[in-house]
Amino acid sequence: MNYPEKIIISEVGPRDGLQSIDTIMSTEHKLEWIRSEFEAGITEIEVGSFVPKSILPQMADAYEVVRKAKKIDGLTVVALVPNFIGAKNAIEAGADKICLPLSVSETHSKANLNKTHDQVLDEIRNIALYLSEIEGEKPDFEGNLSTAFGCTLEGAVSESIVLRLGSRMMELGCQEIGLSDTTGYANPMQIKKMIRSLKKEVGNENLNSVHLHNTRGLGLANVLAAMEEGITTIDSSLGGIGGCPFAPGASGNIVTEDLVFMLDSMGIETGVDINALLAVTEKVQSFIPNESVYGFTKDSGLPKGYSKGWGI
Repeated sequence: MNYPEKIIISEVGPRDGLQSIDTIMSTEHKLEWIRSEFEAGITEIEVGSFVPKSILPQMADAYEVVRKAKKIDGLTVVALVPNFIGAKNAIEAGADKICLPLSVSETHSKANLNKTHDQVLDEIRNIALYLSEIEGEKPDFEGNLSTAFGCTLEGAVSESIVLRLGSRMMELGCQEIGLSDTTGYANPMQIKKMIRSLKKEVGNENLNSVHLHNTRGLGLANVLAAMEEGITTIDSSLGGIGGCPFAPGASGNIVTEDLVFMLDSMGIETGVDINALLAVTEKVQSFIPNESVYGFTKDSGLPKGYSKGWGI
């Protein structure tokens, strides 16, 4: 198999993870997590979501977190935005990349953003227009196709709708598209087929990232399938924390430590020090002692005599 020589791991725990648990982590602990994981070699981190604190109080400090995370030289600071107002706040805070999710399942879109497809597309249009008027440095704008393989609220989704919405997002001003298996429905064959089809629709260079869940144990298998189709950025969550609070049963983010171990043992470059990363897991677990933290690598430890690329 031909895999990319290097994979960017985009850590989503401080956003996707923390929004899905009851514990509200302090701003100081969030920043210590972000700084420690960057020092372990993770260079892209989704640090928060610009949603009303009445909906997700776990994300109430997103503005402050982005502003302070931006002081970490070399870190790509990513923020999720649900609408134009959220995007404007994230841009003002200094985010390097903003991501807006559009759920292919319109039922999920209404539950998650309280918006229809057309309403979300209007938000994308307004954000793109706003960005076009900014002079100088501005963030990248990624549109995420959520629930692209199925939805716990609606069931199966049509590939034709995925392709149509992805194309429309690019037309309206997104710079790239991200593909998300929000509910953990996908299998490797579906992943490969969808990536091939979507690349034909939006352009090979405009689809580089996937967000996959391990709900039914297929997360890492789906990662390999995505990599075989040229995907170079993989979302994951430290300790497997998180899911989607608006899609019941959608637990199971890919565990960052397990992803790093797999890629590291295959000799694929990630830039991450696996031992340092495991130490970050212990630190984060101490910040949320009443929450579950997962991971096979965390639980079993590294094999005796382990070294990078030992599996090839």
